[in-house]
Amino acid sequence: MNVAFLGLGVMGYPMAGHLVNKGGHTVTVYNRTFAKAEVWVAEHGGKAARTPAEAARGQDIVFACVGNDDDLRAVTIGKDGAFAAMGKGTIFVDHTTASADVARELQAAAKALGFDFIDAPVSGGQAGAQNGVLTVMCGGDEAPYAKAEAVIASFARMCKLLGPSGAGQLTKMINQICIAGLVQGLAEGLHFGQKAGLDIEAVVEVISKGAAGSWQMENRHKTMNKGQYEFGFAVDWMRKDLGMAT
Repeated sequence: MNVAFLGLGVMGYPMAGHLVNKGGHTVTVYNRTFAKAEVWVAEHGGKAARTPAEAARGQDIVFACVGNDDDLRAVTIGKDGAFAAMGKGTIFVDHTTASADVARELQAAAKALGFDFIDAPVSGGQAGAQNGVLTVMCGGDEAPYAKAEAVIASFARMCKLLGPSGAGQLTKMINQICIAGLVQGLAEGLHFGQKAGLDIEAVVEVISKGAAGSWQMENRHKTMNKGQYEFGFAVDWMRKDLGMAT
């Protein structure tokens, strides 16, 4: 298919790459900093657009992965936004972690213009995006979802329609509540062990094989034990996500 990808951050950059390298699609990219779009094109081919509207024109599906509700509105219904250039019967798939409210708002706007909108936030982090093994939770109508699902498979190992517009974002909120609770609990537990003078590696080797075990424990305990937190998912973004859940 002819597709566009709006937003080439730590998630969007590799996701767009998989659309070319794994999916075989023809991809046009847009990024707020145009130079980054040019770097992507030099690496993967395709075309770089200077506005979301330019990127969206003539595409079958337009993907987006930006920062928050306001960023999403800017690339869809803002000045030179994608919605003004999208054709009848096309699909806009949003991978931003945003509110269910903005998903419903933009789905209604898309319907009025004759195309479809799917909210499709992702889980798996930067590593999941780079390796093409993201989990994608979707909200929207069944027919456009079915058409988009095969294309999303370029960078996902799990993709599911969970209900009407907004259901994807609500599911992502559950995902974030669970992750935040696990991260906080793990950090508290390891801190307790350090204060008690225990060998944390030995402790984790034991408790990770029982009911306390988790992905977070396996992948985060070493850096937590060293007091290293300058990597991975930013606290500010998690606060944003939990704020939407609240």
